[in-house]
Amino acid sequence: MVEDCLFCGIAEGSIPATKLYEDDGTVAFADLNPQAPTHVLVITKRHFADVVELAVDPEASAALLGGVRATVEQLGLSDFRMLFNTGREAGQTVFHVHAHVLSGRPMAWPPG
Repeated sequence: MVEDCLFCGIAEGSIPATKLYEDDGTVAFADLNPQAPTHVLVITKRHFADVVELAVDPEASAALLGGVRATVEQLGLSDFRMLFNTGREAGQTVFHVHAHVLSGRPMAWPPG
């Protein structure tokens, strides 16, 4: 856990969140600023700054994707967008890896 990391606090339970799924390696919770009718963040319980840092750990990478799979199955989503923002210019505001899972409306392309 990294001190002063919002998502580390959510993962350890010291910061409240609307949790939708949790397992040994991940937590999924509702985004406080949803960009779609369904907007869930799936995080690793271990701290990784971003998806590039996560990619060097195959076990944690697989755990995050497994958490996404379990979350979308639990929510009954068949159509969804999953994305990672990496770096400030890409929109990352919390530097703890997290997958955005968005659903419930048509998704335009290109995004942004």
